[in-house]
This record gives sequence, C-alpha cells and structure tokens, in this order.
Amino acid sequence: MPKYVYEFTEGNKDLKDLLGGKGANLAEMTNLGLPVPPGFTITTEACRHYLEHGHNPDGLDAEIDAKLSGLEAAMGKRLGQPDNPLLVSVRSGAKFSMPGMMETVLNIGLNDESVQGLAAQSGNDRFAWDSYRRLIQMFGKTVLDIDGDLFEDAIEAAKRARGVSDDLHLETDDFQRLVATFKDIVAEQAGRPFPTDPREQMDLAIAAVFNSWNAPRAVLYRRQERIPVDLGTAVNVCSMVFGNLGMDSGTGVAFTRDPASGQQGVYGDYLANAQGEDVVAGIRNTVPLGDLEKIDKTSYDELMAIMEKLENHYRDLCDIEFTIERGKLWMLQTRVGKRTAAAAFRIADQLADQGMITREEAVSRVNGDQLAQLMFPRFDEATERHRLGRGMNASPGAAVGKAVFDSYTAIKWSRSGEKVILCRRETNPDDLEGMISAQGILTSRGGKTSHAAVVARGMGKTCVCGAEELDIDTKNRRMSAPGGEVIEEGDVISIDGTSGEVFLGEVPVVDSPVVRYFDGEIDPASADADDLVRAVHRVMEQVDADRRLDVRANADNPDDAARARRMGAQGIGLCRTEHMFLGDRRQLVERLILADTEAEQEKSLAALLPLQRDDFVGIFEAMDGLPVTVRLLDPPLHEFLPDITELSVRVAVAESRGEKHENDLRLLQAVHKLHEQNPMLGLRGVRLGLVVPGLFTMQVRAIAQAAAERVKAGGGPRPEVMIPLVGTVQELEIIRDESLRVVSEVAAEQGVDLDFPIGTMIELPRAALTAGQIAQSAEFFSFGTNDLTQTVWGFSRDDVEASFFSAYLEKGVFGISPFESLDVDGVGRLIRIAAEEGRAARPDIKLGVCGEHGGDPGSVHFFHEVGLDYVSCSPFRVPVARLEAGRAAARA
Repeated sequence: MPKYVYEFTEGNKDLKDLLGGKGANLAEMTNLGLPVPPGFTITTEACRHYLEHGHNPDGLDAEIDAKLSGLEAAMGKRLGQPDNPLLVSVRSGAKFSMPGMMETVLNIGLNDESVQGLAAQSGNDRFAWDSYRRLIQMFGKTVLDIDGDLFEDAIEAAKRARGVSDDLHLETDDFQRLVATFKDIVAEQAGRPFPTDPREQMDLAIAAVFNSWNAPRAVLYRRQERIPVDLGTAVNVCSMVFGNLGMDSGTGVAFTRDPASGQQGVYGDYLANAQGEDVVAGIRNTVPLGDLEKIDKTSYDELMAIMEKLENHYRDLCDIEFTIERGKLWMLQTRVGKRTAAAAFRIADQLADQGMITREEAVSRVNGDQLAQLMFPRFDEATERHRLGRGMNASPGAAVGKAVFDSYTAIKWSRSGEKVILCRRETNPDDLEGMISAQGILTSRGGKTSHAAVVARGMGKTCVCGAEELDIDTKNRRMSAPGGEVIEEGDVISIDGTSGEVFLGEVPVVDSPVVRYFDGEIDPASADADDLVRAVHRVMEQVDADRRLDVRANADNPDDAARARRMGAQGIGLCRTEHMFLGDRRQLVERLILADTEAEQEKSLAALLPLQRDDFVGIFEAMDGLPVTVRLLDPPLHEFLPDITELSVRVAVAESRGEKHENDLRLLQAVHKLHEQNPMLGLRGVRLGLVVPGLFTMQVRAIAQAAAERVKAGGGPRPEVMIPLVGTVQELEIIRDESLRVVSEVAAEQGVDLDFPIGTMIELPRAALTAGQIAQSAEFFSFGTNDLTQTVWGFSRDDVEASFFSAYLEKGVFGISPFESLDVDGVGRLIRIAAEEGRAARPDIKLGVCGEHGGDPGSVHFFHEVGLDYVSCSPFRVPVARLEAGRAAARA
C-alpha cells in the first residue's frame, strides 16, 4: 500500500513531485536543523486519488491519525484539548508555486472550550478570541464557500462601532461578538453550524485544499503559467505558531535578494502582531524588513544567518516566510523565489561570478520569456510627465491604459480592445482574471510580498503596490491623488513598475537598454552599459557557444534584414515575396490578373521583374554571406484585388451616375472569378506557379539577377528558393526544373556562377507524410508551422481564434493556443516523421522552421530535439530564439 503521509523529518527538497514544493522545502529546512514547527505532509498521490474517486484513498485516515498522535506527543498538547489545545494550520502546496490560488486554513482546533484554554495558555484573551474569529472566517470562506464580504462587512461594522480604523484597535469583547456573528453567518449561509469537533475541522479543511486544485482561479493560473493539470497538490498540516500574540510577535516575508531588481541586500516585509495571511493579503501596510533590526535584533540576526544559509544551500534567491512568537523565530516556508526578468538575469550572473553556479547553470536560470520582457519599451524620461503619486516598484515595465476598478470591468473592456490598468486597494486571488486582462496593476495597499506583487512578477506584468498617497475608491470607481486630481474610471494613467511612479495620461515609451544592446547601440564593455546589459551579454555569449540550432529571421525588406542581423540572425529563413507586391505595385498585379492574352501577361511580368530584382539586391546586401530563403508567391491572387463589397459599391455608384467604369467592372468580374469558399485551401502557393504561366519563373529570374549583381559587386549572396504549399513531389519537380533552367540562363547571360538550393515548405499533412519522396527533389525543408497547424487541426486561424478559442481554453481543451506554442503531439509528430524520412532519403538535407513557433521558447526545445538545423522568427524574437536554443542544448 502506498505511503500517503510523511512527517517533516522524513522528506527532502528533491521530493517535490510527491510532497509538493512547500512540503519538500519544510522537510529540507527541518533536515538543516532550522526552527520549523513540527508537522506532516499528505502527498499529491492522495490528492489525485481524491479528485479521481471523490474520497480519500484507503489507509489515508489511519496514517493521518498516526501522524497526528505523534505530533501531539511531540508538542505535549492534544488537538482541541480544552485546557492545553494543539492548533494546526492546513495549507496547500503544489509542486510549482501557485501563490494565493489554493486554500489555507489557520487555527484549526479552536472551539468554545479550547478558546478558553488558549486564552489561559497565552495569558492573552484578545489574542485567543481574535484567533477564533480568524478560524471561523477562513473556514467559512474556504471550506464552506461563503461569500467573504459577509465576514469583512461584519468586521467593518465592529470597527465603526468602536470608532477605530483597523482591527489592531479592536478589543476582546469586539472579537467575542464577531465570533457570535460569524457563527450566525455560517449557520445561515451554509445551512449547518460551524463544526466544533477539531478533527472534523481538519478533515474538512484537507478536503477543501484537495478541491481547491480545480477551483476556477487555480485552473486559470495553471493555464497562464503552463502548469500541468494532473499534478495535484499536497497538504501540509503544521503546528501553529502565532505572530499575533502582541507587539513582541509578528510575521513576515523575506528574500535573500531583491526579487524586483536582483540586487543583494535586506529585502522583505514585516508586520508586528499579525498572522501570515495579513502580510500577503495586503490589508495592512507592512514595514521594511530592515526595521526588524530595531524591533527585535536577536530575531533579526538569526533570520539573516538563516537566509544566508538557505541561499548557499539552494544556490539561488530564496523566498522565506517566518513568524516570531514572543521573541522566538520560526521558519514557515522557503522556496526558490519568483523574480522579475531583470532580477533573473542579474541573479544568474551574480551567482556565476560568485562561483556558486557555473555559467552553463546561469543559462538554465533564465528563459526566453524573461528576455522578451526585458526588450519591452519603457517610459521616455525626457518627456514632461504629470506624476500622481508613487508606490513600491513591485514588478517592472511601462504600462499605459484606462483606469478600471474591478476585475469584471478589466476583462470586459480588454475584450473590447481597450488597454486597462486594474486599480485596487489590494488584490486577492479572485482578481486573477482581471490581472491577466490588464496591462498593469496598481494598488494602494500591500508591499512587495503582497498578492498583487507576487502574482504580477510571476506573470511578467507591470505592478505598482502600496501607493498609499493615492485614495482608490472602488465603490465610487475613482482615484484621488494628493495634488487634488480625481481620476475617474476610463481616464488614462501610466504606471512605471521600475520606479513605482504613477502618471496622469499617456507617457511616451522608448526602446529598452537591452534592445539597444542587441541593436548595437550599447557596447556591453562601455561605461554606458549597466549591470543588466552586461548580465544579458554574458548569458548570450554562453548560449551562442552552446547552441546547435542556427537562428534565422523572417524579413521581407533590407531594413528588417539589417536589424535581424544586428540582433544576431544567421540569415533569413523566410522572405515573403507577396509583401513586395503591395502598395504602388498592386496595380501591376491587377494588370497581370486581368490580362486576357499571353502577351499582356508577359508585359505585366516584365514590369514586375526589375522591381523584384531591386528588392532582392537590397536584402542580399544586408545579409551578405548569409543564407536568404526566398518563398515564391504564396497567397491567393484575390488578396491583391480590391474588396468585393467596396468594388461592387463603386461599380453601382458609377452606373447610377452614368459614368464609365470598364476597369472596375473587369476587376469585379475577376474578383468573382477568383472567389473561393476556402481560399487558404485553394489556388495559392505552388498551384499559382503551375496555373499562371511565367509567374514563378519571373520571381526566380529576379532572384538570380539580383544574386548575379551582388556577385559582380564583390558580394557573397546565398539565396535559397522555397516553393510553398507542395503536397506532392510532382508539383515540386515541375517548378524545380523550370527554376533550374532560369538560373542557368541568368548565369550564362551574366557570366557568373550561380548555384543555389531549391527546396520546399512543408505545411500540408500530405507533404509531411510523403517527405521521403519530396526530399528526392528538395535540397531543404522549411516547416511552415502556421499553415501546418491550420491543416492538421482543420482550423482557419483568422476565424477560430476570435470565435471559440477562448471557450476551448476555459474548458481545458487547450492548455495554450496551438498557434502560440507548437502542438507537439499532433503537428509535432508530423514534423518528426518528415524530418526522419527526409533525412533517410537525402542525408544532407537542411531542415528548418519558419512559422511563428520558431520564436516560441517551448517550441524551440522541440525543434532542437527532433534535429532541425535552424529556426526562423521575427527580428525582435531572434535573441529569444538564440537563448532558448542554447538552453535546449544545455538540457540535452
């Protein structure tokens, strides 16, 4: 029979799959001899059984009985004992940190009898009754699913009756009355009395924690953070220690380094006479951790020593929760802390410099998503700004949007295309969806360890917390600044998560220093480079040395090509020629489509040829010496014609006025002729080359002439011709033979040697499944994962993302859109088959990917695994792909 319950003395930090992150780390701290309150952990296996079968697995209750008896013996107290009660907390703890997303219940074991014993034991009646009301409040909301506002309203009424502004000034009799009121709320709302049997309290709390794994906010958070759904959560039952026993007690959260900047120092929050939930909830403003040295120097010194020990042990930034009970320090949790993108790079670089980790390990501590965040724009400091106030710089970035004061409005407005800033006094887990929808989060309460700060950092979302000088009035949907300004809902504000400043109106943004570094504007060795730029530079040096995958860019003009090269691109993996037919050239394409004779077609193509050639000359010059994969015309021809509705109106208006409209009428006839029910599955790609005589040969001739011109100028062009939408080798062979003929003609005409590969885009399932045949006539494959995803799933991307993808994400059909991150099981399997069969038929074939997945961090790891030679992505994503390619190589 499996073992379902482990004492803290039995586990270690490597058992996170079984004990969850919290349980594994409590065990590790216990092993290190740190002051951890005794307790035990119920495993994730027990949770998975409970969620699957609706009841505890056989033997779990007996194991809990045995561990509880051992805990009671160790503490010399019994759960719920009237004169000397043992109280415990029941807390969630999944493998991956999910701050505030699942349930916690403190002070289990209190009832009308044991509260008297706790009062006598502590010598503090107020503390005992405060603890009792906390239990009923948390139990009612968490276990019995009662609206938490009912309890909060009762507390507000008690404060008004006492004439005080916070609960620190409530007296014993106030809490006694609140206990009675809370019991009435439970009886009325839950249809049952508050359970007074301590073991029933504990069992119901354990079940509530199990159930919270599938609570809507937990599901949403897992989807946002890409946490697997089948892990389950462990449950930690820990003997209570109390930070609310008086001003010589308290609770706090500490970081071994600043999670916002990565700088070393003393970082965290402390709240005297409080329990842990008071800190993370942000309902009372904390003091900086450094103030603890003046409040309780003995505990402060011990905490500093423990923090140093934990960071050296974990070799990383540690996030620590602690409680001081009447001068005695207790460690309640540690974990590798969430951090901002800037902090991640700085800390990885610092730890490598200090010899705690290797440079290879430093690469594993950062990721492409974090690098992308560092490349986001920031506010222009040279612009005049109207500052409303300042709070704590909880999560960096520059966010601009309309102020909204509840999550529902944030969601609603953002779905309508509005950019919003969610403004709250403090956030709670129920605000998660609104936080995701917003550009940034602003709160007037809470510190860097509040719910808003922790969740925002995890999501890479800009956040300013604890802006006390701003009065955020959520009921009247407005915010008042100390200068007298009143911001109504819908007014635009800007928040700076790096400085903590809040501005009125829209503040212009500029490129970040990291983008300027990649663009070659900042030399990392110069005095202009800050420690973040130098940290990024050292990481990129390591990943470029480690990675096997080349990284190319998708670029269609010389400017994009030049920028991609500065960003580190090793060529162009996708040059879309259709973009060269837009603007003023659209008329030439119209003439080609409308041509009635072969002579007219040739005339139109002849007019397009020099324009195409000049385009390629500029691109080959920008990418001199590097490969440039040119995709021949891919989209349906109707995309180059006017909109059918607009054209019909023009024709109708001209007819009503008796005006001549021959050209518009011909265009309308052509639009009707080319109209297709499913144009993305119609006359496009290689089919155009076969049906429209001379179209593809004109493009190949332009490529060859441009290459010849660059050769004569002393350049080293390396064009590659890619034929799109091939479904059978016969299509490829026809176009390939024509292309080789044209290249030979141009080489002879220009007196230069021209020899460049001709390959195809694998974007249809049939092409993937017949890759062995196609490889006999293709010198390279480039996987077009956008179209391949559409054809594998039967989705029209432009339609389905707006119609039902949100429902699929909410219902868990997708964990993430298959257009955002590659569907490894379906699309990925086809890529694997095509790669294996292509290489078997042609061992030297080059394999790449040019869909948007080429810049997606998770997808890059898959492309490395299946043995592709390169990925291609937008110029801005090139550094991200480089980083992930290096991480993939290090992990292999």
